[in-house]
Amino acid sequence: MSLADSELTADAIEELYARGVTDGLPVVPPTRERVSRAVAATGRDAGELVARVPPNYGRATVEKIAVNAVMAGCRPEYLPVVVAAVEAVCDEAFDLHGVSATTNAPAPLVVVNGPVRGRLELNCGAGVFGSGWRANATIGRALRLVCVNVGGAIPGVVSMSTLAHPGRYTYCIGEHEEASPWDSLAVEHGFARADSTVAVLAADAPLSVYDQRSRAPEDLLATIAASMAVIEHHKMTHWGDTLLVLSPEHAALVGDARWTKADVRRWLWERLRRPVRELLPGRDGGDGLPEHVLRKFKDPAHDDTLVPKFRAPENIKILVAGGTAGRFSAIVPGWTFSKGSALVFRQIRPASLEDTP
Repeated sequence: MSLADSELTADAIEELYARGVTDGLPVVPPTRERVSRAVAATGRDAGELVARVPPNYGRATVEKIAVNAVMAGCRPEYLPVVVAAVEAVCDEAFDLHGVSATTNAPAPLVVVNGPVRGRLELNCGAGVFGSGWRANATIGRALRLVCVNVGGAIPGVVSMSTLAHPGRYTYCIGEHEEASPWDSLAVEHGFARADSTVAVLAADAPLSVYDQRSRAPEDLLATIAASMAVIEHHKMTHWGDTLLVLSPEHAALVGDARWTKADVRRWLWERLRRPVRELLPGRDGGDGLPEHVLRKFKDPAHDDTLVPKFRAPENIKILVAGGTAGRFSAIVPGWTFSKGSALVFRQIRPASLEDTP
């Protein structure tokens, strides 16, 4: 896919668009020199197979990943992060085949933890889901281009999302670990503080939660729970992995009260249960519990059995990100239809021993 310098036309950007290898925005022409620098930054052989990318199971070699990263605008030093993200989304637990073909809206969200955040100047603070930071923008975009150009998830051809969302251009954040009262997302899942990692989740767009007045964890979490209740629809149950992204101010409120992440998860999980009688299709909305679930209850219309919004408290994944001023947080719903997609981690492999913290 790479273009030799001599092959570049005066309008290489238009040529690449005509080839159908862009995301609709202009891309950087992947000259051999640029691609070679990107490959070298991984410390790996160009032909090394990193993964087979669903749904077409194209071969994502280091070189092919580098080509797409160059087109996305990545600096060479971003490549180890991109490679780790490609490995993660191709894990069966992520279900990239389902994510790529669904009519729902998810996009791969990349969450970066560890020392690499500082080295790459990856935004973890103010405007974390927004624009203005090259590392966030291009790493997320590179992953998306790999999914399209190597995996075949071409919008409107294979990828048939009814609406999609802007994260299908790019979706990458860092955790604001320094502002968190708890262990980071990665440490909580078994990595060392010195490890640099990516976590990927097939995710909808962030839902902002505004709460300026709460001064106790129970009050803040009641606000958050009411917003989480409407994920997909207000009667959806047994949902899977979802991110709760607490701003530093909200996290401090909870942490200062000595609440742990486990406390937060349990409180929300218990709050987000509703009796069967309130979950019937056609009652306060057309959707509701599916027929095969309702058959388990003798008299669903009067049954008080509590059914949880999330399969388990552990499906509520908590991290801290965003600016230190402003009492706003966000809910990022994961994709759970069929067997669903789970949060998947990979450690970022340094290009050389000198890069190891």
